[in-house]
Amino acid sequence: MSIRIRASRFGHLAAASAICLALGACQMRGGPGDVTGSIGTKQTQPRTEAQWRSEEAQWAPRYEANQKDRNAAFFYARALRALDKNAQALAILEGAVLVHTEDRELLGAYGRSLADNGRLKQADDVLSRAHMPERPDWRILSAQGTVADQLGEHDRAQQLYSAALKLAPSEPTVMSNLGLSLALSKRLPDAERVLREAAGGPGADSRVRQNLVLVLGLQGRFQEAEQVARQDMSPAEASSTIAYLRRSVSQPNSWDLLRGGKAKPAARAAAPERASQPTG
Repeated sequence: MSIRIRASRFGHLAAASAICLALGACQMRGGPGDVTGSIGTKQTQPRTEAQWRSEEAQWAPRYEANQKDRNAAFFYARALRALDKNAQALAILEGAVLVHTEDRELLGAYGRSLADNGRLKQADDVLSRAHMPERPDWRILSAQGTVADQLGEHDRAQQLYSAALKLAPSEPTVMSNLGLSLALSKRLPDAERVLREAAGGPGADSRVRQNLVLVLGLQGRFQEAEQVARQDMSPAEASSTIAYLRRSVSQPNSWDLLRGGKAKPAARAAAPERASQPTG
């Protein structure tokens, strides 16, 4: 599991909090490599950093040969976002939506890319335009939710996640985003319930479990948190992570850290291959 994450990679908040950095958790994308998931078929997406680099290498020449090629722009930008090359991805998508003005999938990707680059109000507007009530898409709704959470509008975010779950029941990326949103609202028992359900379902990855670790730690249940952490870390890494989590939540500003503080962990375990997903 990677310690490097993108801000909502449960992607997702506006900046990765120190706690989330330590855990490799927080708001998720709705599919591997995407802040809230690409609209494409999730099973076809790469899952490792090496695979995403291969995807980048595959689509870059095609895009450079024809920048009006819709698929080249979409998939090249998706790979760039997965590799945290956010400014480059945004530039590609800005151009693509000017050419393909009616393409809702591209518009959704553009909205998520705006959020990656901290342009939250604009992202919120673009994602609202990408959402079609007559043809709702759970990934767009989850994306809107992660942006709403970053804007501090947690009630609205939770309504959006609930709407997404009606379309994709038990989708772990959405449930994980909902769990963290509840935690941000300081509804920790509710957050734990949602995250336990998400972690126990098919398709849950390490980031779902690490959000559960975070919520357990915020409740002071560090032994349980370490047991969950060991599902994805070595015993030494789990012990180090929980020790950092214990120190962090004992600080007066621990909730500020969860909301996107810039404090850095004193030490981090070496990260093996980067885990993936897309959620939110």
